[in-house]
Formats: sequence, structure tokens, C-alpha cells
Amino acid sequence: MQFSLNETYHSPGTTLLQVIKRNGQAVTFEKSKIESAMTRAMLAVEGQQASGSDRVRLLVQEITQEIVQRFVRQFPEGGVITIEDIQDQVELGLMRKGLQKVARAYVLYREEHARQRETQTEETITEQEAFIRVLDDRGEPLNLLYSTIMEQINTACTGFHDVDPDYLFQQAKSHLFSGMKLSDVDTALLMTVRPLIEQEPNYSFVCAQLLNYKLKKEVAHFFKLNADNDNFYLDALTYLVEHATQFELLDEKLKQFDLVELAQALKPERDRQFTYLGLQTLYDRYFLHWQDQRLELPQTFFMRVAMGLALNEDNPTERAIEFYNLLSSFDYMCSTPTLFNSGTRRAQLSSCYLTTIDDDLSAIYESIADNAQLSKWAGGLGNDWSNVRALGSHIRGTNGKSQGVIPFLKVVNDTAVAVNQGGKRKGAVCAYLETWHLDIEDFLELRKNTGDERRRTHDMNTANWIPDLFMKRVLGDDKWTLFSPDDVPELHDLYGTAFEKKYCEYEALAQQGEITLFKTVSAKKLWQKMLSMLFETGHPWITFKDPCNIRSPQQHVGQVHSSNLCTEITLNTSKDEIAVCNLGSINLARHINQGRLDSDRLRQTIRTAVRMLDNVIDINFYPVEKAANANLKHRPIGLGIMGFQDALYQLGMSYASVEAVRFADLSMEQVAYFAIEASALLAKERGEYPSYQGSLWNKGQLPIDSLEQLELQRGADYCSFDTVALLDWQPIRELIERYGMRNSNVLAIAPTATISNIVGVSQSIEPTYQNLFVKSNLSGEFTVINHYLVQQLKKHALWDSVMINDLKYFDGSVQKIERIPESVKSLFSTAFELDPRWLVEAAARRQKWIDQAQSLNLYLAEPSGKMLDNLYKMAWSRGLKTTYYLRSLGATQQEKTFDDNQQANASIPLADVRVCSIEDPDCEACQ
Repeated sequence: MQFSLNETYHSPGTTLLQVIKRNGQAVTFEKSKIESAMTRAMLAVEGQQASGSDRVRLLVQEITQEIVQRFVRQFPEGGVITIEDIQDQVELGLMRKGLQKVARAYVLYREEHARQRETQTEETITEQEAFIRVLDDRGEPLNLLYSTIMEQINTACTGFHDVDPDYLFQQAKSHLFSGMKLSDVDTALLMTVRPLIEQEPNYSFVCAQLLNYKLKKEVAHFFKLNADNDNFYLDALTYLVEHATQFELLDEKLKQFDLVELAQALKPERDRQFTYLGLQTLYDRYFLHWQDQRLELPQTFFMRVAMGLALNEDNPTERAIEFYNLLSSFDYMCSTPTLFNSGTRRAQLSSCYLTTIDDDLSAIYESIADNAQLSKWAGGLGNDWSNVRALGSHIRGTNGKSQGVIPFLKVVNDTAVAVNQGGKRKGAVCAYLETWHLDIEDFLELRKNTGDERRRTHDMNTANWIPDLFMKRVLGDDKWTLFSPDDVPELHDLYGTAFEKKYCEYEALAQQGEITLFKTVSAKKLWQKMLSMLFETGHPWITFKDPCNIRSPQQHVGQVHSSNLCTEITLNTSKDEIAVCNLGSINLARHINQGRLDSDRLRQTIRTAVRMLDNVIDINFYPVEKAANANLKHRPIGLGIMGFQDALYQLGMSYASVEAVRFADLSMEQVAYFAIEASALLAKERGEYPSYQGSLWNKGQLPIDSLEQLELQRGADYCSFDTVALLDWQPIRELIERYGMRNSNVLAIAPTATISNIVGVSQSIEPTYQNLFVKSNLSGEFTVINHYLVQQLKKHALWDSVMINDLKYFDGSVQKIERIPESVKSLFSTAFELDPRWLVEAAARRQKWIDQAQSLNLYLAEPSGKMLDNLYKMAWSRGLKTTYYLRSLGATQQEKTFDDNQQANASIPLADVRVCSIEDPDCEACQ
């Protein structure tokens, strides 16, 4: 049989997708040749009786279209691929459709023809060729020496183990062709290395160096500099400030810095810390650009951010160097808005904004307008809607009836779509509603894919704001009453025992007929519907009102009415105040030294990080006045962590272990200790925050102390907290008593989805998602492989092509690969293989130290109603303030290839670990 790769395919951009033939000739990609090749392969296996079959024709067209779409995603503006690239995708496409025999025949064909080509040396490009003819920017031909390309590859590989520059050079030559643009050579080199990342993680660093080489040429060309000059980085910073201020991208104040001193402090060698995903993310989304030309290099980018945060310091140049060293070392990273906007003319540096919507039409639309302004400047939004009257309630002004909350949420949803975050990422908002609100049942269904589309919000997030009394009613299988907030106005601001007392009074009034608009439901059935919708749609998230308020340091000046977009912020909001969260995260993995947490380094990191976060508050551009008022009055910050899973790998701990829970406790206690200390020391230098008097800090109560008040108000029977402290907190108490606090809130653990990619560690407190998978984001598709696992497998002499294929087949799981030792399997269990109670246990240990909350995702491979019920009751009992996404395995399956003797979609049971729950220490309900 004969296969060959006729309709010409044009990619969406201005450039055609080019195919490099084996003789080096470039031709236009034609999808009909793929269809022809697959049809011949199928006929060869199934016989000529299949000729003309509709089944064969439709199957071939479907597989071809999938291949075309993959290339379109990979090369949206056109690009270069090889015959081998296409044949690899054909092979995978056949196997994905279960056509193993056809795929096998296709593989044998490829192998046979490869052997034939090896013997036909006259058809290959000679090794003696010294250069390739390429076209410069003006279309003029020039000779590009192969030795130059080899030198570039060698430089990119220097310092990285188990990479082969000679092999890369030979592979790269197959992507190069006479007459290609010089600017496309760098892209061709990247395309050569990218597929190798799954074989050796260090190729990700090599790929980053090749991208950095391309970036340097781009910046050098724009500024008319020599990228090979020793002073290139020094000149690049000076030219950046000069040109970017001229283009009105950067604040003129940056010219006041000693740019020579700053440039001399740059550390270009730190460019080699980047993975390909990390640097590509910065390249695509973070670096300043003008007319689509990048103006920043990695180190000038970090220095620009540092300069923006040091503007108000007494010695700004010295502080900028300090801030730069922290960022460029990857010990700490600012949140995305800070990285986007620091040093710019509109320095909106805050991550999230929390608002309360008042029960008034003008106030509602004012809030929606605020949402638009905040989203425009890259802020995520959390809206509290519990104060807005319910469907059917009386409108005094018009003597009509209200349409309730839901129609307004539809407007909020569409506003988030219409106004994205500065054109850099999608607009994002989360609506919160309390469980007693009469519209709660419709609220639960907002994300459903069925029903009236006018009452659906597919693009926004939703969250339940649940009082403790509701959870008690669920446990007691009691009734629950739903009200319209205009009939029960006090409930919105009350919590704890005061809420319970007033709520019961309103229930009595309803039974007496004095409140007519209400509904009585089974608390247990409403809870079950919450969990059902959470599993079905991923929303609304489960968050708990009372621990957020009872443990709030700022309860003396208001109430927490919701969390934020990512459920880690718990700040007061009102009709006069929009809460603002200013975030940054410590890279915990960078603070593990010789098998232990390096406390001295951690303390130094945190002192600088807290200073940077406090500076954000004064430098920040506030799109709305209410946000400025709240932020300057209370000065909250949210210092968090990322790379928790990486730290566990370095310590040799499985996430599903008592040791990991203890480490979660220990590490968070130290972070809290040093962060609170840093804020108190800042208060000594700069003064306490304006609303400090009367706060829990002022009363001598630390976050750990507030657990006692939560247990008192909730009732000891409903609590299962751990309150053990390992450090001596007396010095911190004395420090606060002497100087106060600079910040009303100090700690919050954000998801760190993007900044963890930048520094190359696991997100936030997340367990490993999969040990090998393809990550898709705004920068494209990236192979992500667990380099800690690869290191372990290399130690056991188990890392080979068979292992790679096994990992692909088992969706990045090691559990069913028999030759892997059990100790390795335990250490590298993935998110869906962990009993989720370990995640709750670790989060509960952190929560006792945190004055705000944490973004906690829960993973369930095979959810059941009983399991969900028990898990979220456990989260409440342990004192968690919030939870985030519930992720199930079915919606996140990775593509895989199949062998005839293997079964797809093999399920993995949850680990049999014993973690006590409310009802039973053995927790049989979860087994």
C-alpha cells in the first residue's frame, strides 16, 4: 500500500501553513492529502469492499478536521510543520478513534519507508552544507551559517542536564528551508524543542532560552541596540524607561531613579530559571509592548515592577533593587494586576474588589457601572446580592412586584463579558447570595444548561453564603425558611448567635402571618440541591458566613458579606465601601533547604513582601472612590503561598499523609508569624492603619485566638478544630501591643494560576493535577511534566519511552504502572487519586493561622451524594471559611492512545485513609 500526504488550507492569519518536505522544499499544507492517506490506509486493512463507504468517508473527514484544528491552534498566524509532524497527528488521530489496526499498519508503513530513506543517502541534504539561504526583514536574501544556529542551540543547552544539542541541531535542520524568513528560524527552533519536553523536562528550560534569544533580538531591533553587547541589559533598561514614558506607557516618575545603578543590579543569569511556559506567558501577556513590539526583557520587566512599587520610598533606588531581587529570584511573586500595571500611568495593582449591592434601582445600576470600571482595570469582582429584594416582593414606589435578583445577575454576567480585564484577560465576577434569600433556589440554577436562558448566567461565577444556623438545621433534618430581605432587614448584617436569635424571631412572625412573603423548605433537601448543582455545574461554591465574620479582625467597623472571585478574601463591604484585596504569594518551594523549611530566609522574604504589598495601597490607581476610601482606611493585604506540592516533593512527603498535614500547619504558622511581625514593624515605621482601634488586633486577639469565639458561638458539638501552636507567639503579641498593625488583614491564599506558571511551581496549595498533561491557556498549549517524578524514575532506571507512553495512556497517573515502586506511587498520587479529606485537613490546619481565607479546590474521581455531603460538612466542622471549585474526573479527561490489550478510562478508587468526620471518627460514609 502507498500513503502520501488536494484543496489548499489557509490558516486564519496572513501567513500560509507551510509543510517542509524531506528534500527541504516548502509547500502549502493541503488537507486533502491527509484524507487520501487515511483512506488508503483503511482500505488496505478493511479491503476494497469498504471503498465508497459513507462510514469510512465521514470518519476520515472527522479525523482530518481534528488534525487541521490542532495545527490552527498551534499556529494561529501560520507557520512551518514537517511531514513527520503531520504523520504523527494522523497516527494519533487513528488511535483516538479506536482504529488500532489501521494505525498499526500506518506505523509499519512509516518504519519501512524510514529504513528505505536511510539507504538512499543521495536524497538527503548533505552534511557539508555550511549555510542556508534566508530572507531578512526587507526580503533580501542572506546566508545564515549553520554554525551560528549550532552556537545558539549550544548556548541554550548550557547548564541543563540530559539535553542533546547535537540532536537538536539535526532535528532543527528538518524544519529549515531555503527562502524562509530569518524571523521564522527562531520559531522553527522552538518547534523543534517543544515536542521533546515530555521526554526530558529540562528541554522546557532550553525552549525558554531559545524564546529569550528571540525576545532579545526583538527588543534590540526596536531600540536599535546590539543584543550581543555586554551592556545590552544596561542599555535595555534605560531605553525602556525613555521610550515607554514617551509612549505614555510608564509613569514619568520612573525617570527619577538612578537607572545606571538599577541596570548594574540586574542579573541576566536569572533568565535561565524560566521554563518555556513561564517565559511564554510573560512574553504573551505581561511585557510592555508598542505596536506589537515587546519593549521588555525578563529582568527589565522585574525591575520595572520593582520601581513602580518603590516610588514612594525614602530611598527608591535602593528599595527597587531589594524588590527586584525578591521577584527575579522567584522567592516571591506579585499578583497579575501588579505585574501588569506597576510603574504605568494607571497603576491599578489590586487583584479583586468586593461590593455590596443596596436594595435600590439606582444603587444596583451604579454597582454594575462600578463592576465595569473595576473590570476594565484588571480587577476581579465579588458582588454581595443578599440585600436585594426577592421575586414577588412589593415595590412601594410603583406599587408593583419585584422581579427579584436573577434578572440583574443576567446584566452583571453580560457586563463581565463586554468589559474584559484591560484587554489582557477575560472579565470575571462572582455573585454571592445568603441561604435564607427567597431567590436562592433560582440562584442555584443560574449555571444550568437547560431552562429559560433569560434566567441563566453561563459566564459568571456564583457562591452560596451559608450561615451556621442553616448547617445546624441540615444536620438536624429541620425546616428552613426563605425570606425576602426587605421583610427581614437585620439578617444581612447579623451573624453568630445574634443572627440565630433574630432569624428565629422572623420565623415566628411568618408563622403568625405578620410576614406573608416566605417559603418553608426542608434544610436537608435544599442542601442536597446545593451539592447537586455544585456537582452538575460547578456552582454555586460553598462558603460560610459565620466563621468569616466571627474571626474577622475588623468586626468592630462592619461585616463581611461575601468573599471575592476566588473565595480567599473576607473583607467588610457596605454601600459606602468597596473592599480591595492586594495580593502576592511566597514561593514555598524556594524556601526548602536541606530537607527543612528555611525560617531565616522565609522571614526575610516576608518582610520585603509585606512592605511591597503595603506600598501597593498608596500607589494604587482606584477606578472608583469607594474602593480608595476602604483601602486607605483599613489597608488590608493578602500574603499567600504557592508551590506547596513542590515543597512536599522536596521533603519526600505524600500529600495524603499525616506528615503533609503537619507541614501545612507548621509552614502556615511560620508564614503567619513573620507576616504579622512584618506588619507590626511597618506600623512602628509608618503608623497603624486608621481603623485599628477596636479591632481584634487592638484587643490582643490573634487569628488563632478567634477560634475560641467561633466555637463559643457555634457550639462545641459542631466544631472539630485543631488549636495547637508550635511557636512562641508572646513576642508578637507584645510587638502589636507596642506598635499596633499596619494592615487590618495580612494573610490570604490565592489560586496563583498564572504567577505559579511564571515561576515554574505548582499552583497555590494545589496537589499535582496530573504528572503529564497538556495545559491550554491564553498563550497556547504546553506540555507539562512532573520533573520531580522524572528525577525519581531516573534514579530507579525507569525513565524511558515506554514509561512516557504509559504515563500518556494512564492520564499522567503512576498508580497502574506495575514496574514503579509503591513508595514512588504514594509520593506522586495526583489530585483525583487523593482522598479529598486530606485536602480539607491540610486546609483546616492553615485556616487557624489565616485572618482571611484560602482558595481551596476539592477533587473527586467518582463523586457520590453521600461523599459530597460528608466532605462539605467536614469542611464546615473543621472551621474552614470558604471552598472553591469542586472538580470531578469525568470533565477533565486527557486524550490518550490505546493499545489493543489495554482498557480505556480505568477508574482509580479513593485511598482508604481514616480521617474523622462530624458523625463518626471512622467516617464510613466516605468509604
